[in-house]
Amino acid sequence: MGTPDELARRIEETLGRMTLEQKCALLSGGSAFTTRAMPRYGIPAMQFSDGPHGLRLQAEGANHLGIGGSRPATCFPTAATVANSWDPGMGEALGRALGEECLAQGVNVVLGPGLCIKRSPLCGRDFEYFSEDPYLAGKMAAAYVRGIQSTGVAACPKHFAANSQETRRQASDSVLDERTLRELYLTAFEIVVRESGPKCIMSSYNLVNGTYANESVRLLTDVLRGEWGFDGAVVTDWGGSNDHVAGVRAGSTFEMPDPGLSPVRELTAAVRDGRLEESVVDERVREALGVILPTCAATASADDAFDVGDHHAIARDVAANSIVLLKNEATEQGGPILPLATGTRVALVGDFASVPRYQGAGSSLVNPTRLDTLLGCVGCSGLELVGFEPGYERHGGKDDAKAAAAIDLARRAEVVLLCMGLDELVESEGMDRDDMRVNQNQVELLRRLSSANPNVVVLLSGGAPVECDWADDARALAYLCLGGQAGASAALDVVCGRVNPSGKLSESWARRLADTPTAKTFPAGGHVAAYREGPYVGYRYYQTAGVPVAFPFGYGLSYTRFEYSRPRVAADVVTLSVTNVGRRAGAEVVQLYVSKPKREVFRPEQELKGFAKVFLEPGETKGVTIALDDKAFRYFDVGTGSWEIEGGVYELRVGASCEDIRLRAQVELAGTGAKNPYEGLDLRSYETGRVKEVTDAEFVALLGRPIPQERATIDRNTCFCDLIHGRSPLLWLLWSILNLLRRAGERRGVPNLNVLFIWNMPLRALAKNAGGVFSMAAVDGLVMEAKGFWVIGLLRMLVGIVANMVRNAVQAGRLAREVT
Repeated sequence: MGTPDELARRIEETLGRMTLEQKCALLSGGSAFTTRAMPRYGIPAMQFSDGPHGLRLQAEGANHLGIGGSRPATCFPTAATVANSWDPGMGEALGRALGEECLAQGVNVVLGPGLCIKRSPLCGRDFEYFSEDPYLAGKMAAAYVRGIQSTGVAACPKHFAANSQETRRQASDSVLDERTLRELYLTAFEIVVRESGPKCIMSSYNLVNGTYANESVRLLTDVLRGEWGFDGAVVTDWGGSNDHVAGVRAGSTFEMPDPGLSPVRELTAAVRDGRLEESVVDERVREALGVILPTCAATASADDAFDVGDHHAIARDVAANSIVLLKNEATEQGGPILPLATGTRVALVGDFASVPRYQGAGSSLVNPTRLDTLLGCVGCSGLELVGFEPGYERHGGKDDAKAAAAIDLARRAEVVLLCMGLDELVESEGMDRDDMRVNQNQVELLRRLSSANPNVVVLLSGGAPVECDWADDARALAYLCLGGQAGASAALDVVCGRVNPSGKLSESWARRLADTPTAKTFPAGGHVAAYREGPYVGYRYYQTAGVPVAFPFGYGLSYTRFEYSRPRVAADVVTLSVTNVGRRAGAEVVQLYVSKPKREVFRPEQELKGFAKVFLEPGETKGVTIALDDKAFRYFDVGTGSWEIEGGVYELRVGASCEDIRLRAQVELAGTGAKNPYEGLDLRSYETGRVKEVTDAEFVALLGRPIPQERATIDRNTCFCDLIHGRSPLLWLLWSILNLLRRAGERRGVPNLNVLFIWNMPLRALAKNAGGVFSMAAVDGLVMEAKGFWVIGLLRMLVGIVANMVRNAVQAGRLAREVT
């Protein structure tokens, strides 16, 4: 594409030749996953593809969520899995492979990675996100972006910002204080923008403090572009645009997927009426061309194939190094049960052994190039397979015959490998989990198996934490997370000792759902999602409030042991030595937490501010250096509206998890001298971290404004799931049909993704997803119908549809003649 100066000159030349209407037309989709081509100006159509952990490029007839027709691609481990590696190098290698597959399939922009903070373990899309911690999430996501963009295509980190639940995701208002927003929900994006320079960012569906994220001048202009220096394109989530003119004004570039030409007319009219400066449109077009031109040049000159075998090997390596060994007790013969020796006679039990859970559901669903299974791979592992039994019904329910067969098999083996986990119905885009439990039939089978053979190794699949009160019935517990298409062979690599497990938990595992800080508030069923817990998410809550957990953040066992020594501390760096004192080569994740024991401004007990993964041979010692960057000591001051440092003594804690601190040192800082912004306010819950029972008065004091009230109006942003509350028998029928289809999917054990998408979708999204059929005038007719105007509403809707289609056809023909 030439130098940056050459690209800039071409962009200005192209911009100078385009009409206002043509410029406006470039800022919305031409199909479900492409922008509009304008051959006269040398502007090709740019291809987007879902792809946080593998491409989901669909053929003709592509839709938002359907898997049908998607081309085979490598299904890598999900972000929740890779985050457990704590290895940005692996993230970068995975990203580079993703980029190579983009080139081969003609994809310009990968819609990922996802780095929303895991506010609750119940979020149905947690499998697609990295961590509860913004530092870890940001570092891992930045590595993905560097890898993807090293090939010449673009990454598109998502969803910006404060997108934490799937319930009502397109019309939910995330209400939180500015400090929590900046410290937790924006910091990961800040790290990505500053350290990897993504060419795109995807805005989220939800509102943030009363304004849609895609229309927020504060988020898109002041913070993203102004403060962080982002100069790429902002892409709406698919169907996530509410007001295209407001979005463009705020800093949003592309409205996707294919809203027809109504947005083009809206933008053009806004400029001509003086409501929007044409210079703003020009800036958005520069951003669009700055992504379209170089990425299309990269895909146009690329080969149409990638190394399938090599990418499968990368997927296997990443999965193996992301497995977290949570438990590994000694057998009666002495010594930990894992790793298993060659020739060990094993019984393979569990439906997941033959039909693996290796990825989540939704827009990230990948059609893999191949798929390893434990049943298919165990014969090549060196273990002796006694037999296989499914043992339980995949989606729950009792089956005595299956359980009895599994128990009989267990008695004939030395070790039982039991595959447990969350099924497909539990984890999906478009829905949140109801609880933190695996199906009870799996738990009951484990109990009976351990009575028949105490040497049970549980291999646990799932993209989020589960309650593990059953873990006492297992000798060993390995968390596979969702390991992608090579996850089964990776699991056997760890079980047999070919790979020493080095994964560490990227999120805390509570003992039970009731112990989580958002147990009573997540997901929000109404319009307002109040983040009452403030900054106390994950380990920040458990450690500050003194709540015990099953497995802490950063925890994971190894087949060897490591010792830490010789710490050296300065204000900007920590150095130490790590020694492998065991008999196996392995890797340790050294974690650095910062604490301020004596503080005026409330804060969590400690926070992750650095980490390093070090690989060591037996007996080997290596020096480890962890830099302390500008985020190490800062807090966001709502009084000054800027980042500040509280003066005083800080404790630097180095450990193998947030609870396993091995070394401590102190450093004293002068601070910036800002006054405590909370002085005089009653914020006792936030000062102690005990935020499960925050009062309205405390939350109002934290917010600095009243808590928004739930709205009960029927308008463009009424969701389909609320149509039962309207006054239209016709829409009651539509609601009933959707509800029946939704429940039918639950009974089948496979969620109906398109139904779930519609269920949580506001009415106005019809004008943004229907390829130009609906207009906002037609949506307004539907709103009238919902309010009980019946015939009048239906007529207005039909007139709006017909008029919009006619206008679109005329305008499309004219535009086509002008730009081809």
